[in-house]
Amino acid sequence: MTTLPVYRWRLAPDGLATRRQLRAAGLRPGGQDVVAQVERPRRKRGPLVAFLYRLDLAVPVRPMTPARRASLAKANAARRRCPAYGRDAGYVIPASLGMCVPCHGTPTDTPSDLCQEPA
Repeated sequence: MTTLPVYRWRLAPDGLATRRQLRAAGLRPGGQDVVAQVERPRRKRGPLVAFLYRLDLAVPVRPMTPARRASLAKANAARRRCPAYGRDAGYVIPASLGMCVPCHGTPTDTPSDLCQEPA
């Protein structure tokens, strides 16, 4: 097993990029192995690590198909729906709460007036 070269933050050589940098350029790793890593030191914790990939082996991002776009929209809509009343909360409901913020502060048998449809 070989060890990866480690570069300090912002000192990686040209021709290498992180996943985010690849995505910003419209590319993806395309199955290639990690070739190096960048470490950013932090004061009271371990360093932040980002893996680097070769730009010349990166391939274009697959285009979003209409079916995938519809599926993603449906999944995001489900994350916004309050299970206590079934109304769109207007934001992604925190998984730690399991319901919208107004309903979380009320008893479980009655949804909050803020969550219910206006009369």
